Amino acid sequence: MPKRVESVVLHDSSTPVIGDAQRAGSVVVTSLESLISQARAHSLWPVTFGLACCAIEMMGAAGPKFDIARFGSEAFRATPRQGDVMIIAGRVSKKMAPVLRQIYDQMPEPKWVISMGACASSGGVYNNYAIVQGADQIVPVDVYVPGCPPSPDALIYGIMKLQEKIKRGRATTLSDLRLVEVNSRDIQAIEDTVTA
Repeated sequence: MPKRVESVVLHDSSTPVIGDAQRAGSVVVTSLESLISQARAHSLWPVTFGLACCAIEMMGAAGPKFDIARFGSEAFRATPRQGDVMIIAGRVSKKMAPVLRQIYDQMPEPKWVISMGACASSGGVYNNYAIVQGADQIVPVDVYVPGCPPSPDALIYGIMKLQEKIKRGRATTLSDLRLVEVNSRDIQAIEDTVTA
């Protein structure tokens, strides 16, 4: 079966609509923003932050039975400077909270957080002075994966929901994409071209 080759072309004035991908034969027309959000969504590099029993399920999701690599997330990183999504798997003690925040601060932008399990999401059955009652008190959480412990399937579903959120996330201006420095005159000229 021959492979179908698709190429990306830049927008010109003859294309009436800019937005999600428009298909015409073997050419795909899309915005740079949409292309970047697709690339970000399908190349997540998780930072491992396994604190309790949920970490075993997170490891299981990376194994051959569940194969998280199908979703572009197989490259688990041990350093926060190479990861863009933190999976908090397990209960967070008050002693561990500053470490969690420091690791989150060391991650490059854009970054996302998945809270895996009841303990990470709400403290779980540990309603005492030593356990933080939800990781969202320390870092902003994008996706909550419920369960005690949640299955690898649930984590994969959470990753899929995060991918949908990343695809929906839109930059409001070209300078928000952080690709190049653009001055206000250039932005105005581009917006005038798009609206014309």
